[in-house]
Amino acid sequence: MIKSQWSVYDNQVIEIVNNSEHELQKIDIIKAVNINFSYQERKLFSKYLERNLKRILDNHEGVYNTTNNLDVDNTTVKHLWLKNKNASVFIKNPNYIEQDKSDLQELRQKLIDDLKEFTPTYPFIKREQVIKKKLFVLSPADIHIGKVASVFEVGEDYNNQIAVKRVLDGCSGLISELTPNHIEKILFVIGNDILHIDNPKRTTTSGTPQDTDGMWFDCFLLAKKLYVDVIEMLLTVADVHIVFNPSNHDYTNGFFLAQIIQAHFKDCKNITFDCSISHRKYYRYGNNLIGTTHGDGAKESNLAMLMAHESKDWQECKHKYFYIHHYHHKIAKDYMSVCVEVLRSPSGTDSWHHRNGYQHSPKAIEGFIHDFEHGQIARLTHLF
Repeated sequence: MIKSQWSVYDNQVIEIVNNSEHELQKIDIIKAVNINFSYQERKLFSKYLERNLKRILDNHEGVYNTTNNLDVDNTTVKHLWLKNKNASVFIKNPNYIEQDKSDLQELRQKLIDDLKEFTPTYPFIKREQVIKKKLFVLSPADIHIGKVASVFEVGEDYNNQIAVKRVLDGCSGLISELTPNHIEKILFVIGNDILHIDNPKRTTTSGTPQDTDGMWFDCFLLAKKLYVDVIEMLLTVADVHIVFNPSNHDYTNGFFLAQIIQAHFKDCKNITFDCSISHRKYYRYGNNLIGTTHGDGAKESNLAMLMAHESKDWQECKHKYFYIHHYHHKIAKDYMSVCVEVLRSPSGTDSWHHRNGYQHSPKAIEGFIHDFEHGQIARLTHLF
């Protein structure tokens, strides 16, 4: 159906009719339309109204009444499909107003700004100067909140309560082993399959079905609270730099979670963030260049070359490391003077891993201490 050139005046016609206290004739409507028509244009517009006035008003009335009943602004409804036992009618809304994309962007930003107003206030912590400068790297790997395992099938239980307890116990245990006033900075790595599923269908991002404990939104909120608790724990030790590694189980929800954590701590001057969707992140501490990634992408043997190409600090740092995750067991190898180390996971063994025999590696939370000049000097491990 070809749209008439006169249909642009439909909304004006509707407004004129609605605002009138008495029934209008066609000529009254034409006069009221705020356009300087020529004589020929007036004749053509008159014919258009003669053929379409009833349709315009009827369509508007149907959309207007329906949207009013639904408490919806009728100008934002582009079309409507009315169904009942007698008929099924598709109606284009003549009163629809196209939204300006810049307005939508402004609305989006306003919503984000409003959400940020609900974040708590964290007072600035003034630290004493540390003489022996050291960095503490903490990366609770592959927590998989939402994963469920039964002792009846795999020999051990694992659920959300166990996951949270292990992470809190492991992080507090590692912190208790730190020498007071020796840690200048903390690198805290988030992401890396913090969540077991990525959608309401209980699958990973790529669609692999999973056995789960709880609803997806419960898992999301539980993961948020866990991260907040751990970060507040770390702030008692030193300032924190947080990096996010996207991962294969929760590529989208993990990213959203990282953004929420950043918004939650936006007013905390003792925390900095790198929460982009980039799969590899780099952090320099003195003579240390530290890379982090989940481990499901680039091969381990290629990470050193990628670090050389991607990090501007490659030539400036003598000690280079890549901490990766994904495999749930310990691997440590050197590639081109870069130590690539896979971190252990605290998560239990589910049905699939048990069936394939992937279950006997030690479960742990790991941390690392890096000297400002001399590189990695200690590994800390909390076993379960």
